[in-house]
Amino acid sequence: MARRKATRAADAAHNGAVLEVQDLVAAFFTRRGVVRAVGGVSFSLAAGDTLGIVGESGSGKSATALAILRSLPHPGRILGGDIRFLGEDLLLKSDTEMQRIRGRQIAMIPQDPTASLNPVMRVGTHLLEVLGVHLGLHGEAARKRAVELLDTVGIPEADRRFGEYPHQMSGGMRQRVMIAMAIACHPTLLIADEPTTALDATVQAQILELIRSLSAELHSATIMITHNLGIVAGLCDEVAVMYAGCIVERGPRDTVFFRPRHPYTVSLLRCVPRLDRVGVAELQSIPGQPPDLIRMPPGCSFWPRCPLASERCRVESPPLEAQEGPEHLSACWNADHIERMPA
Repeated sequence: MARRKATRAADAAHNGAVLEVQDLVAAFFTRRGVVRAVGGVSFSLAAGDTLGIVGESGSGKSATALAILRSLPHPGRILGGDIRFLGEDLLLKSDTEMQRIRGRQIAMIPQDPTASLNPVMRVGTHLLEVLGVHLGLHGEAARKRAVELLDTVGIPEADRRFGEYPHQMSGGMRQRVMIAMAIACHPTLLIADEPTTALDATVQAQILELIRSLSAELHSATIMITHNLGIVAGLCDEVAVMYAGCIVERGPRDTVFFRPRHPYTVSLLRCVPRLDRVGVAELQSIPGQPPDLIRMPPGCSFWPRCPLASERCRVESPPLEAQEGPEHLSACWNADHIERMPA
């Protein structure tokens, strides 16, 4: 078994694949019924590449990330699929093995640093805990490394800030602390879940540039989860558009942005303000609401909101398949008629 796992890891490294997700299914078992939060998601990610996962709230972005980390909160469960990290199946790992992987090899930057940092622990103590658990660093060596990390993420007077509590820092500084914790062990995979949601535009730009530069320096594979297409345009190599728990379009960033092949992607792009179209057209919104994941409609999940919906869309769910090339995938029966979408 050990030899087989080592061979898989070597194959993954040879193929450049850090993460391979295949047909991942996850659900939350609630009193109202089963919420199918992730419905058969597949993608792969190579070292040094950044994948942007976009979609409205409730589309399954964060649930996908938590499933990859094996951290779905109760009553969530992974029901099927395959998650391979460096060639090894994470679904076969014990809880103890996953605890060693999380934080050291796979790190996550959460959406809300205030909720993630312990308010009664000093900032430095958070970092010392990570360094002690994952790297075995203690004492003065750990403190020196912690201060270096705070300095790396752009926190001024890092030695003094080391002893402060989270409430003594601004939102942007707290997010930098979370980034310092995430990169402390030089992770192979970095997952950023809406890392700039609560920040103003200036601080947001600084945080994104920091994530970009650190990912390049560490040569980490990165998953950026966001509803902000502007972030994806400036940071990501590939885009996966999620709707109702499924990826409905996936491909290289420029291809998806300039030649989208799913009505939902087109609709999202039309919701983005563009400086080159000021005064040309009104900003659009997507009519209707995402479906109830407990009672999904038959056929394509987007058809109740889609201006191109046909009878086939109402009864038959489209597969995610290649469009203009093998790297550009879309799940739409009318992908060849996207140009007909009313403006």
